[in-house]
Amino acid sequence: MTTGVRPGDLLADFSLEITGKDLAALAEAGPALPAGTRVNVTHLGSEDQALRVSAARALVERGYVAVPHISARRLTSSAQLAEFLQELSAVGANREVFVVGGDPTTPEGPFADSLAVIGSGLLAEHGVERVGISAYPEGHPGITDPVLWEALSAKTAALREQGLAGNVITQFGFDAETVLAFLAAARARGIDLPVRVGVPGPAGIRRLTSYAARLGVSTSAGIARKYGLSLTNLLGTAGPDRFVRALAQQLDPAVHGDVALHLYTFGGVRAAAEWAREFRDRS
Repeated sequence: MTTGVRPGDLLADFSLEITGKDLAALAEAGPALPAGTRVNVTHLGSEDQALRVSAARALVERGYVAVPHISARRLTSSAQLAEFLQELSAVGANREVFVVGGDPTTPEGPFADSLAVIGSGLLAEHGVERVGISAYPEGHPGITDPVLWEALSAKTAALREQGLAGNVITQFGFDAETVLAFLAAARARGIDLPVRVGVPGPAGIRRLTSYAARLGVSTSAGIARKYGLSLTNLLGTAGPDRFVRALAQQLDPAVHGDVALHLYTFGGVRAAAEWAREFRDRS
């Protein structure tokens, strides 16, 4: 059986993410960012609800698909969630959201995790049609693998019960083989949602390794070398070319399912968008 897909095909429907303050950077990236691109708006503790709604509105006005993040443990009440969804609806940015547990260790309100947000029924009630959920191919520094798998299965089932479409967005990593093993394991467990594999756009090696250390992503010498990182010279820049080509070479849709890429813009929105356009064109 022949496996593998064209590397550029993984970028046919890529997504990326910004913060509420990245609209100027998004404008600079405009020529490289196709209309209809999904753009996630992160839920940072340092940015308020009004800023995130404003960013979502600007994305819609510019012809992109806004995907606002909802951080479960940052929500202080069900009323706050309903208000946020109503405000998104008012600007036409409520059809698709991404729900994550969030950074706080202790919930600031009634939602202990993203499953609680999905199970509340408020998403469908306010016109949400598609919900993104998170996954961690390399594991999570604070959550065991069995708990991660149980949560992913439970969220997949909850979306199905609510009649909501969904997709999975993974944490970024540097090892294509680990991602492929995760995809195969997810499909074997009956998790059939489309998966957007997280990859960092071009960024400085020092910045990439800093984010990796913070998020528990492996940067062992062997994996770093395969990706194109030099752990002895942190002054250079690395892009995901090797990773994407390795992923595409071994990807079998019959085993790994529906897969696209999600770009983390650690090195800037414009750099990520231009890399995606150029890689797609030459692949």
